Amino acid sequence: MPAIITNKFRIHNAEQFSESFSESSANVYYLFMGRPQDFGNSTDGAGATITEGSEASPPTPNDDVSQEFYYFDDMLSAKRITSSDVSYVIPRRNWTTGTVYDQYRDNYSSSVTASSGATNLWDSIFYVRSSANHIYKCLFNNSGAASTVEPTGTATTILTTGDGYKWKYMYSLSASQQINFLSTDFMAVATNSTVQAAAVDGALDTVLVTAGGSAYTTSGAADTGTITSVPIRGDGSSGVCTVTIASGAVTSVTVTTAGTGYTFGYITNADIQSQGGGTGTGATFKVVIPPKNGHGYDAVKELGGFYVMLNTNFEGTESSNTGDFTVANDFRRIGIVRDPTASSSALTATTVRSTKAIKITGASGSFTVDEEINQATTGAVGKVVEWDSTNSILHYIQTRFADEGIDSNGNLTAFSGANVITGQSSSVTGTPDTAYSSTADQITFSSGYASSEIDADSGDVIYVENRAKITRAADQTENVKLVIEF
Repeated sequence: MPAIITNKFRIHNAEQFSESFSESSANVYYLFMGRPQDFGNSTDGAGATITEGSEASPPTPNDDVSQEFYYFDDMLSAKRITSSDVSYVIPRRNWTTGTVYDQYRDNYSSSVTASSGATNLWDSIFYVRSSANHIYKCLFNNSGAASTVEPTGTATTILTTGDGYKWKYMYSLSASQQINFLSTDFMAVATNSTVQAAAVDGALDTVLVTAGGSAYTTSGAADTGTITSVPIRGDGSSGVCTVTIASGAVTSVTVTTAGTGYTFGYITNADIQSQGGGTGTGATFKVVIPPKNGHGYDAVKELGGFYVMLNTNFEGTESSNTGDFTVANDFRRIGIVRDPTASSSALTATTVRSTKAIKITGASGSFTVDEEINQATTGAVGKVVEWDSTNSILHYIQTRFADEGIDSNGNLTAFSGANVITGQSSSVTGTPDTAYSSTADQITFSSGYASSEIDADSGDVIYVENRAKITRAADQTENVKLVIEF
């Protein structure tokens, strides 16, 4: 039973995802950073070696139940993605002189291919971005000729350039879209309201000659010239065209009245003859049908906007948002978690710190980043993310691997009580201040300990990317643009 998932279903899914950021019962999404420790081999609680790629070759994330738990173990910070951080996008295609662009056509298939060889509209190169950041749809490519004249202007009428191409202006990229949603490979797509208002459902603009035929005349005599007022048949109305004849063959067709309401159309040989075409025969045509509601009515659907870009910045320590992003360590993972919680309630803060923390008293020195810490009395094991010497706060993670969270018995034991903590590389010691219960840098301490501001394993991790190490700095911003294809 042959079947397909149509482009409209892909558009639908993109719409549902995009709308989920702003609808009345919206989902809440956070972009997180994690993995401060090197990639490489690790040891689990049973003593088995777990291969996790290498620094030079980060591992491909696994889509399985256990891995989703692991992502929370070494999560560092997370920032909420808002609806203003989201846009439909399409592949970026800059107009370049000398390129043969595909033309819009309603019936590309394996037997009807585009100039580029594409077998469907969405794989074809049928739109361009100009140097002025205007986006145009190619309606006619002059029978497969190279484009040498860049389209310009924002008129709602069809633009014919000097190279024989016909273009339809669709929309322009705003300054904000250029900053936030224009990348090397993708660009924002949105409907221009003026273009939409001018669109006419079922209006025709292009008729292609698929066979020229022979023995046509004009006004019953000359075999070169034009035949006007040829009706375009079909389920629409008022479509009229002019047929051009050269040496007895039809060479082109120009739509002179676009008509309305066409979902199919054709030109008959009898109509050409009746309008002065003599006894010519054999010409065939393809009347190109526009998308529903006409060209420009819905740029997202018309240009294949089944991609959604999320654009978020990690700005230094995010000090304006409580300093939740450490610059004392690096990271190797980013991801998206949907609907996480904090203390079992919906998480809504702009930023959160995902590490655990201990208020230390009497530290003998400075704990060092990435060193193992132990609490001999309890057997707890962890890994230092940051030592805040100003406030004597030790930020750390506990993973499910040896030297990072698993103790000698194969258990993950929580740090607790006023039991001395020792840095295994620095030999620094310090005692948890169990008399300390307060809030420091928006971290809530109880008896000297603070848990992550995001509940471990809450929500759904819907995207994960492992990458080479990124070293952070207080005056540095990491711009993350993620493109999701539906």
